[in-house]
Amino acid sequence: MSRDCDSLPENTIVVGCGAAGVDFLATVATYPKPDDKIRSTSFKIQGGGNAGNALTCTARLGLKPRIISKVADDTQGREILHELEVDGVDTSFMAVSKEGTSPFTYIIVDSQTKSRTCIHTPGFPPMKPDDLPESNLLTALNGARIVYLDGRLHETALVVAHEAWTEASTVSKALVCMLLRLPNIKFVIVTLGKDGCIMLERCVNEDPSAEEVVVDKLLESLEMRKNGSTHIPTCISSVFTMKP
Repeated sequence: MSRDCDSLPENTIVVGCGAAGVDFLATVATYPKPDDKIRSTSFKIQGGGNAGNALTCTARLGLKPRIISKVADDTQGREILHELEVDGVDTSFMAVSKEGTSPFTYIIVDSQTKSRTCIHTPGFPPMKPDDLPESNLLTALNGARIVYLDGRLHETALVVAHEAWTEASTVSKALVCMLLRLPNIKFVIVTLGKDGCIMLERCVNEDPSAEEVVVDKLLESLEMRKNGSTHIPTCISSVFTMKP
């Protein structure tokens, strides 16, 4: 995957739809017990949210990300926009409500267990598809080679996905359709929650329907794993260079 990312030309447009907020990170020696009073060993305030983080990374890699999300016109919202813009993320497609609050998350980092506990407060009012006019959506997607959805703001994400993706009835058909409709992309990835993800990579002179069969078999094997079967796939490769 890193090989394909490295081959993307600079200024490749990436569109992301999802969470952008402020993270308040407090590191503690050990996670507190109920009714405890403890002190943090360090504290940091920084931008967060899955989409905000992912698009910041793409900007630092030399790509041109555009973010679709929502904040309020408050101190935190203005800081979110400023930090994204400083990192090179295009925020012109962000919705900004005149009233309400921007999303933020309290994060407790446990130095002992190396775990983190997140307490998220969603922004209000929440983002709705009407916050993204069709003209803005089409402009945001114009020239984009990658679309990233983090599972948040799902109503708006569905609108973005409908415009950018296929109307295929199954995951495997959708992956193959995207490769057929977008001849310049080298691979497509769909996430499967706790089951990981599936990546379908383009190969030369192969029957697309055969690739679809391979994806179907992989999804079937993942279902068997969820149902307690002894068939537990870890990594499956094929002549179609499809990887889970």
